[in-house]
Amino acid sequence: MENRNNITEFILLGLSQKKEIEILCFFLFLLCYIAILIGNLLVTISIASSQLMKQPMYFFLSYLSLADLCYTSTVTPKLITDLLAAKKTISYNGCMTQLFTMHLFGGIEVFILTGMAYDRYVAICKPLHYTLIMTRQKCGAMIAASCAGAFLHSFGQFLLAIFLPYCGPNEIDHYFCDVYPLLKLACTDTTRIGLLVIANSGLMGLVTFVVLLISYAVILYTVRSHSVENRHKALSTCSSHITVVVLFFAPLFFIYIRPATTLPEDKVFALFYTIIAPMLNPLIYTLRNVEMKNAIKKLWCHIAVRKEMN
Repeated sequence: MENRNNITEFILLGLSQKKEIEILCFFLFLLCYIAILIGNLLVTISIASSQLMKQPMYFFLSYLSLADLCYTSTVTPKLITDLLAAKKTISYNGCMTQLFTMHLFGGIEVFILTGMAYDRYVAICKPLHYTLIMTRQKCGAMIAASCAGAFLHSFGQFLLAIFLPYCGPNEIDHYFCDVYPLLKLACTDTTRIGLLVIANSGLMGLVTFVVLLISYAVILYTVRSHSVENRHKALSTCSSHITVVVLFFAPLFFIYIRPATTLPEDKVFALFYTIIAPMLNPLIYTLRNVEMKNAIKKLWCHIAVRKEMN
């Protein structure tokens, strides 16, 4: 435990060592973060201020957008400021806090996506019992369970990292603090701890992904007996969710379901679930969704009327 106190801060090597690329990335990611804030806030407020909040699918979507906001905000602002900084440092406590919050909100997002798949399964495969099964109390319980499960996952990752001895070097080859880069810096054998990380992050992602696959396999099997119109309607409601799941889970699998090691490609793949997916989610869920478009229009109309009255 004494060795750990030798490190008071970590140096983040970031995405690139070339200043020209960093300046370009600064403007790019700043625009992305603004888009994330506007898009997800717009979805959350539009749903909360309309009757859509009473529908389970949109109830989950509002919390997914909120989780996206919190998740990307644990990483992106630090990344943006570091791109213009001469020295990219993060304190030991800041590093551990970032690791905990990132896995907390990321875990919440994973479990909410699973809950949304269950909602689509009930809506398509058991339509007559949908209102009885997907009650507001059950939806609220699923959100609470998502938060509890994510906390247990994140706390496990946090414990694995905080009890490691760090006695130098202190350079993290990433743009945020994560378990695998920290294992590389620990001055002890981390083989067993690496297996625990895989069991925690890798298996959690794999199990939830398998549940998602089973849900959509059952949905596809069920809709094949429906009419062409009903089949198209059912699949269109699922296509947005499937797109989001692929965007989020594919890079997660590349990073966490493998031996505990870091690769140069990790930083690029991490951009998908820390920035790109949270930015695209609002677009994916609204572009082909008439109800969401109408809710956003009503919100803007309400704001315009309020401004005229003032």
